[in-house]
Amino acid sequence: MLYFARWKVAAILGVVALGLLLCIPNLVPKSSLPTWARQISLGLDLRGGSYLLLEVDLNAVVRERVESLTDGARTRLRTANIGYVNLAADPNNRRMSFRVREAAQAEAAATQLRELANPVPVRGSQTGATQPDIEVATTPDGTVTATLSEAALIARASGAVEQSIEIVRRRIDETGVAEALIARQGQNRILVQLPGVEDPNRIKDLLGRTARMTFHLLDETANPNAGTAPPPGVQFLQGEERGGQQTGRYAVRRRVEVDGANLSDARAGQDSRNGEWVVNFAFDSIGTRRFSETTRQNVGRPFAIVLDEKVITAPVIREPITGGRGQISGSFTARTANDLAVLLRAGALPAPLTVVEERTVGPELGADAIRAGTISLAAGAVFVFLYMGFAYGLLGWFANVALLINLMLMMAALSLLEATLTLPGIAGIVLTLGTALDANILINERIREETRAGRPPVNALEAGFTKASGTIMDSNLTNLIAMGCLYAFGSGPVKGFAVTVAIGTVVQMWTATTLVRLLVSWWYRARRPRELPV
Repeated sequence: MLYFARWKVAAILGVVALGLLLCIPNLVPKSSLPTWARQISLGLDLRGGSYLLLEVDLNAVVRERVESLTDGARTRLRTANIGYVNLAADPNNRRMSFRVREAAQAEAAATQLRELANPVPVRGSQTGATQPDIEVATTPDGTVTATLSEAALIARASGAVEQSIEIVRRRIDETGVAEALIARQGQNRILVQLPGVEDPNRIKDLLGRTARMTFHLLDETANPNAGTAPPPGVQFLQGEERGGQQTGRYAVRRRVEVDGANLSDARAGQDSRNGEWVVNFAFDSIGTRRFSETTRQNVGRPFAIVLDEKVITAPVIREPITGGRGQISGSFTARTANDLAVLLRAGALPAPLTVVEERTVGPELGADAIRAGTISLAAGAVFVFLYMGFAYGLLGWFANVALLINLMLMMAALSLLEATLTLPGIAGIVLTLGTALDANILINERIREETRAGRPPVNALEAGFTKASGTIMDSNLTNLIAMGCLYAFGSGPVKGFAVTVAIGTVVQMWTATTLVRLLVSWWYRARRPRELPV
């Protein structure tokens, strides 16, 4: 009881000193901290900011796949000299269909369709087995249908959400918003929390745009203003609005000559000739080759840049462009040019995102929450300190010292994890403040019982710390199991609460059984009392 090896004393004091060192950065502005320092971040409910709940439009994913099947079927059937009629996409039923002119060619047409299939993983397979994402069927009258399979729907939905999360994270990082929380919620929703962002409109605009950029040739024979349906392989697209007015309609060929996915960089800048804001872009090696081939073969023809089904610009190709670089011009301001560059650098969303819930927390409300949390923590600490001091005398005050160090070590652990402190987190700290002394109460009650039984002080102290250890371990283990379940099955603030209470539980076990024991041993060796002040 009275003996602590020097290395043990050094280790205990080292842990306390390390905790103090990790807590200090929370008192210093972040801009003046060294790179190794870590701070606790304030959550949305304390700092203020914006909360967005986005929903991924999975119907758009299905529609895009069905339309790509339709375009692919049109090209393959023409190449194979298979006559067909009534080629149509039916996204609502997840399929496309057509009828061959000669029923004998139905199987050959089905074979061509099967070659358009993409492999998707077999659900529940542990060996990485795959299967086609479409199911092709024929009928005696020569009708051929291709339907997206259930496995394809599940794979595409999951992939679209995961890809959307990554692109949302890139876009937000590009805007300079720090400590944003981006997480999946449910099957097709994404939770975005932006601390410190009071006006979410710009972020909403950035996240709500699909930002898929493609390059197409125009069909100069079709008249987009005639009021008739576009010819096969052509779509009529509206020009982007400029100066509050539409720029007209364009007959754009559906075939994508160059995909924006092949962009390697995009930056806002000013045109050296007229000073207007533009977006300069560059392609990777694949995009450079395709861009060069397209411009070389189509000199003198208009070339449209399409962003989210709107034509940004459609300049005439004057000469082959072989350097893999280009420029998007229009009625841009510095902000709109930068926003477009951010979108292009981050990549296109696989499906549109819709804001289904939005909340804004002002900094005044966050300051009130911090004030209330601080008052509750301070009041709780005062009452707990007084109770322990009056109930257990000097040993109770030793427990109070350990409680202060317990709070310090909790903050140090949260700083090391760069955790985000929220109102539930403050509730967890206040709760830990009360439960942190349970172990000390068990130890002191045991010491009191041993003293009343006539044991000498040193034996009573030894029995109190030794015999109460099992009970302390059991009670805290059940608490850790409960917090583990909260963390595993909860989300957001519930997880934060669980982490805070779990850290507090582990720390208070150490302070009660090790740190308080060291303090008591120092006191006992210095005073050698005949009676214990319990």
